[in-house]
Amino acid sequence: MQLHPARDIPQAKLAATVMLVRDGDMGLEVLMTRRSMSASFAPGAYVFPGGHMDDVDALAHHNAAFRAGQDQARRTAALAAVRESFEELGVLLATNAAGEWASSADVAQLDRSQDFYAQTKTAGWTLRADTVFTFARWITDRDLPKRFDVPFLVARMPPGQEPVADESEQFEPVWVRPSDALQRFKAGQFFIIFPTIRTLDKLQAFDSVDALLSACQSEHPLFVSCPRAGFLNGKETRHMEHEPPFGELALVCPHGQIVHELGWQSHSPVQLLANVQRLTAPNAGTMTGPGTNSYVVGTPDTGYVVIDPGPHEPDHLQRLYDACAGDIRLIVCTHSHPDHSPGAAPLQQLCANAPVIAGLPSGPHARSDSQFAPQRVLQDGEVITLAGASHTHSLHVVTTPGHTANHLCLWLAEDDVLFSGDHILNGSTTIISPPDGHMGDYLHALDKLHVQCASDDAFILPAHGYAMDRAQSRIAQLKTHRLTREAKVAQAMALLPDGTEDDWVALAYSDTPQALWPLAKHSMRAHVEHLRESET
Repeated sequence: MQLHPARDIPQAKLAATVMLVRDGDMGLEVLMTRRSMSASFAPGAYVFPGGHMDDVDALAHHNAAFRAGQDQARRTAALAAVRESFEELGVLLATNAAGEWASSADVAQLDRSQDFYAQTKTAGWTLRADTVFTFARWITDRDLPKRFDVPFLVARMPPGQEPVADESEQFEPVWVRPSDALQRFKAGQFFIIFPTIRTLDKLQAFDSVDALLSACQSEHPLFVSCPRAGFLNGKETRHMEHEPPFGELALVCPHGQIVHELGWQSHSPVQLLANVQRLTAPNAGTMTGPGTNSYVVGTPDTGYVVIDPGPHEPDHLQRLYDACAGDIRLIVCTHSHPDHSPGAAPLQQLCANAPVIAGLPSGPHARSDSQFAPQRVLQDGEVITLAGASHTHSLHVVTTPGHTANHLCLWLAEDDVLFSGDHILNGSTTIISPPDGHMGDYLHALDKLHVQCASDDAFILPAHGYAMDRAQSRIAQLKTHRLTREAKVAQAMALLPDGTEDDWVALAYSDTPQALWPLAKHSMRAHVEHLRESET
């Protein structure tokens, strides 16, 4: 049940951008120019040269060289980049019959205002599209009236040439190190737009042209992005697919409306769907991130289910009660940890109808602060139904031991949404702490959730962090991450068979900040147990 109505999204037009690069004294440099202040798109911004793909680009393959792996679309994009480099900056990616690169004097013989392809063919130049590689692909966000689908291509600057801006569309060509461009941007001295910022951020990982071109040999972009926008503390902000807020924006505003506030707060519920609200408890910290997410499912005609009422925080519980107008039909705890279940009983006491508290009882090895005895024990596959005159909400119970022995998740069938508790988190991996936690059970439960989510159209609403999109892919990636970590633990144990936990964690979690190693030890113990169980 979406909050915002569907709307038509403008079709993205094909364009191409080329990043001309060279090796400078301090490392890799990229050529950028300033757009005209009268440009209809990003006026005054520093950009890489580029522009629309024209029909002629698709027909001009006769005097060009290509790689075997360049299909028709990549050839056309590469030629568009070659043409735009010449028209905007006077850079000619071409060689003569002897294989020699065009010089600045050769470029001066050509007229930028005349047919580029006809001139270069007559002059006998071979356009070196084979030296143009795909680095990234950017698709303009859905909210903008002018949208583009743009491969960001990369090519080595030809020797013996100097860029000269056309002084109509582009001005002030400048060679700049990606890191320097970003520093100047942060200082307010270098105006660049979101895709340029993020591309420069990726470019600064390469210290030479050879390293960059080597990374682009696959013919596929290193990343593809169609960002989404929202507000962060009232300021418009955009996010790529790998960033934590992206999935939440996809859930709340799938058609690109810029209306959703991403700033964390605990004073009022956040509407995620017409029938789903999130209220974050005021218990932010190292273990809880921005706080524990309590979810409210339902509509006025069906009544409400509260998922994870959180800690015993009176103000938070009152807000939950108010969000439901007091009509709470059931309180469900995904597990018994103290940031999830203690609020259940006092929330129940606020309600005149005393809604039942449901979940799974804590296991025999639960911590003393994690004892939980639900009034209603939920069963795997059980369906909790809220039905009204106009709506029905069906929550399917999926038992998922691993983080704790009594962990469960809930699948909201009508909306393809998984309430994942602590089994899946956004921005971190959950701790598996034996004996109440068990790695083998955790991995098996991931497989169950992968099947339950059915496709990448599903969303995950975790107990900590933003909503997540592409549910199946996220679950598969999480399992791969866990198994990869387990392999590192196994390697550490094999390398140091008489080592201590401190020795093993230093090797297996070398990519994790050392301050987190004491927490990592808990999950490492679970991996060690799982490895030893697998041997028997």
